[in-house]
Formats: sequence, structure tokens, C-alpha cells
Amino acid sequence: MSSFPHGTTSTTALAVPPSLSLPVIEAAFPRRLHPYWPRLQEKTRTWLLEKRLMPADKVEEYADGLCYTDLMAGYYIGAPDAVLQAIADYSAWFFVWDDRHDRDIVHGRSAAWGRLRQRLHVALDSPASHLHHPDPLVSGFADSVQRLYAFLPGTWNARFARHFHEVIEAYDREFRNRTEGYVPTVEEYLALRRLTFAHWIWTDLLEPSAELELPDTVRKHPAYRRSALLSQEFAAWYNDLCSLPKEIAGDEVHNLGISLITHEGLTLEEAIVELRRRVQECIDEFLVAEREALHFADGLADGTVRGKELSTAVRACLGNMRNWFSSVYWFHHESGRYRVDSWDDRATPPYVNNEAAGEK
Repeated sequence: MSSFPHGTTSTTALAVPPSLSLPVIEAAFPRRLHPYWPRLQEKTRTWLLEKRLMPADKVEEYADGLCYTDLMAGYYIGAPDAVLQAIADYSAWFFVWDDRHDRDIVHGRSAAWGRLRQRLHVALDSPASHLHHPDPLVSGFADSVQRLYAFLPGTWNARFARHFHEVIEAYDREFRNRTEGYVPTVEEYLALRRLTFAHWIWTDLLEPSAELELPDTVRKHPAYRRSALLSQEFAAWYNDLCSLPKEIAGDEVHNLGISLITHEGLTLEEAIVELRRRVQECIDEFLVAEREALHFADGLADGTVRGKELSTAVRACLGNMRNWFSSVYWFHHESGRYRVDSWDDRATPPYVNNEAAGEK
């Protein structure tokens, strides 16, 4: 399978629906791909099988078409192969976890979700002791996290763990909201979405890709942090735009479009227009923040070895924030995850294990 089967320019043969088309991404954010991608796809497919995260028949039929490795290989350009592999496996695990979370909600498996939630919290802090856990989601998570922890110092590991503990709890809030049929207000949703989309996790992973832990003074610099946030907000809101039909079909309550419809009185068509406006605003504001952050990176090169090292790493991270726009955009049009109209049941993705996983 070619990573870019349809091309990557505005003349692409891939039919992007007008409501989802973003000419500025196609023209101004050239798509790139890590050269390790073909091997990455093969090894992540094997990892999913070995860790029993997807049944063999579903891996065979759907894994490549879901394009999970394409998404990561288009984001973390320049990462050492081992780092990209660990990130890609972790990302594939994340999608499977998201599907289990969804199925536990749909089938009312509150007890199973509660157990998984607690096990993930514990495994995050001690992955080595959970590598052989009977629940594949726990053991697969432990394996991917332990590998990620090997690349940078313990201070980075602690930050990653802190951020992912927050993600787990955000998933629990989403579980309760969906179970109770509660649609968050727009402001509630925006705050929660930053956690369920794991904004700061994907941003943290820019650092092992650049082979350097960034100090707080760099990570928290307004231009750097703003660039990181905007790249993630774009991805989360564009995902909401693309997944709105799927999530309406599945009686979802967690989508910016659904919050706008429920709490702001917008029609479906008006909500789509507003989502597009917010997505476009993210792109425009990122271009401004990126220039400021690159100027900041230049200033870090103060003639010292450390200054040059920091400047180079920040530039690498900013370049990958930019890559996130094109990688996310094309992922949503190539991945089978969003082809709702081709599913036999619009509320049940064909690639999920719909059984009571973790309950055996």
C-alpha cells in the first residue's frame, strides 16, 4: 500500500467532500512521511497481533486501511526509528482503547470500564509489573509506555504519566456523560476535549522525537505553547467535523458540533459552518504563532553548545507541529475509521471487537 495513494496536493484525485475540504492545508502544508513508514506499518500490525489487541481477522482486513501508522509517520518526522515505533504502537493502542471505551458505554459495561480505568492508572506508574496482565489492553499499554519511558530522563516520564492520568480521568467523565446522556456545554466540552484528545501527550512526544527533553522555560514559552495548542485544537476540532455523522449515528454526546446544536441552538448545517470557522481560525493563528516561536528558537542559539542544542530541538518540534496539520487532514480522508456510510451498521464500526473484552 502506498502511503500517499491519492497524492498530496490540491489536485489530488481523492474526493474530499466540500464540507471537509481545506484548500489551505492542501496548498500550504505539504505532506511529509518518515522514511521508516513501510517497516512501521508492518511492525505495528504484528504488535497488534502479538498483544492480542485486535482479532487476527480484523487485523488482516482493517489494520492497514485504518492508517494509524500513516498518521504517526506523518507527524513525528526525524524521530529515531525506535522512538517512532514506540509512538506508533502506543497510538494504535490508544485507538483500540478508545474503541473499548465506546463499546463499554454502548453495552452498559460500567464495572468493566471501572476496572480498566484503575488498572491503567496503576500500569502507568509501574508498567514493568503489568507486561503480562491478562487484559490485553493493560499489558499492551504497559509495553508501549515502558518503551516510551526509555528515551528521556525520569522527569519527562513523570510529566507524561501526569498528563496521561488526566486523560484517563477525562475518559471517565466522558463515560459518565454518555451513560447519563449529558451533552456538555461548549466551554465544558472544549476543556474536556483537550484531555480526551490528549493534547499534551502528543505534544510531550515531540521531545523524544527530537531526542531532547525541553526545559520548562522553553515548553512554557507563550509562542511555543500557543503553537502546540493550536496544532492540537485543529486536530481535535477537525476530527469532530469529520466524525459528526458517525457520532450522531452512535448517539454520542461528545462532539463540538453536538454541543453547539444542543446548547447554542444551531442547526446541523450551522454547526458544520461554525466548526469549519474554528478549524480555519486554528490554521490562521498557528501561522502567526509559528513565526513567533521560530523567532524564539533563533534566540535560543546564543553561541553555546546548549543553546544550539535547544534551538535545533525547538525547530524540530515546531516543524512537526506543522506536519500534524497535513497528517491529520489526510488521515481523516484515507482511514476506514471515518467511512460510516460503508458500514453495515452506522453505529457499530466493523473493525472493533464488540464482545465483552476484559470481562472473561
